[in-house]
Amino acid sequence: MPEREAPIRIAVAGANGKMGREAMAALLAQPRFEIVATLVRTPAALSDKPWTEYADAEQLLVQKHPDVWLDFTDADSVVGHIDQCVAFGVRPVVGATGYTTEDILRWDERLRASDLGGIAAPNFAIGALLMMRFASEAARFYERAEIVEYHHDGKKDAPSGTARRTAEQMAAQRTESATNERLAFDGVYERRVAAVEQPARGLFVKDIPIHSVRLPGLVAHQEVIFGGTGEVLTIRHDSLSRSSFMPGVVLACTRVMELRGMTYGLEHLLW
Repeated sequence: MPEREAPIRIAVAGANGKMGREAMAALLAQPRFEIVATLVRTPAALSDKPWTEYADAEQLLVQKHPDVWLDFTDADSVVGHIDQCVAFGVRPVVGATGYTTEDILRWDERLRASDLGGIAAPNFAIGALLMMRFASEAARFYERAEIVEYHHDGKKDAPSGTARRTAEQMAAQRTESATNERLAFDGVYERRVAAVEQPARGLFVKDIPIHSVRLPGLVAHQEVIFGGTGEVLTIRHDSLSRSSFMPGVVLACTRVMELRGMTYGLEHLLW
């Protein structure tokens, strides 16, 4: 009989948070993974869990050296964590936000130098990725669009990483499309006015207004609204539970083993 492949050894940072707990359950249900450690604010003094809890990222990396570091911490911690992972030769899967384009480029260079891969995903939900793709396609045919994103009241960043990513992809599609004479969205003048006279018009990303709603009862929702001559097109996605992100998390933790460099966006693993 062929030998069974060794499981992928994973450390989960932010394991006690809402996303972290959901991710732990999803990974534990998959025999291809082995959770070897978690990073939490306050490790339990006594634990019957088969993994070790740590409060210090460097100590975890030195003692366990996992194959994959799955990060669901926060904007204040994530960049330092991933810098340490890359330095220790551990593949990062980043679900937290707060990093910049410069961070992505730095991680990409260092991972390639070590012949390793990583992935940073603004959204792990398959439906959300399809929503962004459909919005990018629609952007070829409309000059005006706005994004409204709705999240739970505990989400710190606004606009969300998904909304920013959507606007960037929409703008890139218009720039690359040969069917449009106008390459930028028709929001340049409106943005100048909004900065002084209309602060309620949202934050502009690539000349697309983004409006952020933060309320209890919400999970993660987004709609992209296109306005044309006598018509409106709305593309909407709703994550009703954090379980919607788990197929993408499992995919990322599996496929990161074969990547090289830092991949930005789960869609690159789908199409």
